[in-house]
Amino acid sequence: MRSDQPRFATGRQRAIVVEERRNPSTDFFVHPHVTAISGHAPDLVRLDSPPAQAPPRDVWLVFTRYVTDAWRQWVARYRNRIAGVSFFMDDDLFDPASWAGLPWSYRWKLYRLAGRHQAWLQRIGAELLVSTPYLAEKYAAWSPIVLPPMSPYPDRAGFDPDATRVFYHGSASHLAEHRWLRPVMGAVLEQVPAATFEVIGDRRAARAYAGLPRVSVVSPMGWEAYRAFVTRPGRAVGVAPLLPSRFNAARSPTKLLDITAAGAVGVYANDPVYRDSVADGVNGRLCPMEPEAWVEAIVSLLEQPDARRAVWEAARS
Repeated sequence: MRSDQPRFATGRQRAIVVEERRNPSTDFFVHPHVTAISGHAPDLVRLDSPPAQAPPRDVWLVFTRYVTDAWRQWVARYRNRIAGVSFFMDDDLFDPASWAGLPWSYRWKLYRLAGRHQAWLQRIGAELLVSTPYLAEKYAAWSPIVLPPMSPYPDRAGFDPDATRVFYHGSASHLAEHRWLRPVMGAVLEQVPAATFEVIGDRRAARAYAGLPRVSVVSPMGWEAYRAFVTRPGRAVGVAPLLPSRFNAARSPTKLLDITAAGAVGVYANDPVYRDSVADGVNGRLCPMEPEAWVEAIVSLLEQPDARRAVWEAARS
């Protein structure tokens, strides 16, 4: 495992970052590190639109999560102008066994845009950039470099001592966590009549909370819309449960940055994903995946705004 500078970066170098669309993976990890190393912001290019023209000489090409056949052809065509290729991943995109339990459509996407390109990336000598020590250890033979996350939120919500909104902003890969949270939030909403619960999710996530009062389900949105949405004021506690799975083991602790930017304090799974970033009672709460512990932690934060403020200020710093 390495955490030094990517080997293709030489300073003041032109860089191209290829991304499917504007996304958190680029903004948390790739963009800040490429900018710091090359001395200026990279060109962001869409995954579905390889440039028609030749790149500048000695360009550094970085793929965020995904590759296509069209980009492979582009690399082959301009190989003598490319100083090096890097591939960044913040999930385990190369091991189909780790995708068990994910929606089939998402598994197919991971194979089509990532898994089947692993051999090609290794064949051309691409550098592997990863988000966590877990991924670095798993793919140690590739000598990956770990990129720690950096906050992509220049504007953040302030602390609101009167806020009573709890929120969980999961994705399509978090359906099991939504189902696990239902009894937790049922108890919280019963014990704190002023509390509300905000969820981002599809119809399956909405069904997980059917019948609970004061629950609002927000449809999934694009990354840029989410950055504006999460920094609106009025949130008190963000929850980040994590059930054991091979896919979850590779996750990074970016929820800490999301929740803090929302002006809230997080309750996080007491899991290796969060243990290196969250100190229980200092900059968040770490709880075992036991419903009673989560109910106690959430209710305590809602009912003690002064204590919540101290934890939020520690997380913000």
